[in-house]
Amino acid sequence: MRIEDTDPARHAGIEYPMEVGAPVFAPIKVLEEKDKAVNVARQNAKLEYDRIMEQAEVLMKQARSLQARLDATEMVHSAKFSFNPLHGKTYHLYFDSRIGTNVLIQNGPDQWSCGIPDAWTYSMAVKKLGDSTWAVVEEDEPASSSLAVR
Repeated sequence: MRIEDTDPARHAGIEYPMEVGAPVFAPIKVLEEKDKAVNVARQNAKLEYDRIMEQAEVLMKQARSLQARLDATEMVHSAKFSFNPLHGKTYHLYFDSRIGTNVLIQNGPDQWSCGIPDAWTYSMAVKKLGDSTWAVVEEDEPASSSLAVR
């Protein structure tokens, strides 16, 4: 069987050199190359998956924070108060068991001269944010309503 030099498509499919000056080459082991390609693809996909999961964790943390702000906002707006709260100022939420509702005031649990009223239970410290939502203030943060003693 003779292969004509004018048929380059057949030359590409033969496993041995067709010309005297052609470089020596060995057939490619297709299964090994496929395995290598699959392993590289899996490693790259895992890196991408891990990066996406980190972003998802950040988004879930932001969603939980937003939900906590909305919950605090609903609690404050359902509470009784008789003043106009200022943005950025810390207020305190108490539950009044006599009337069965929350009360928003400026005094914290340690800022009473004669103690918290008997029917009141301290709930949380909240701060009004610039977008008119309320955020729960952590207990270790300094309250902006407390006065410094000199």
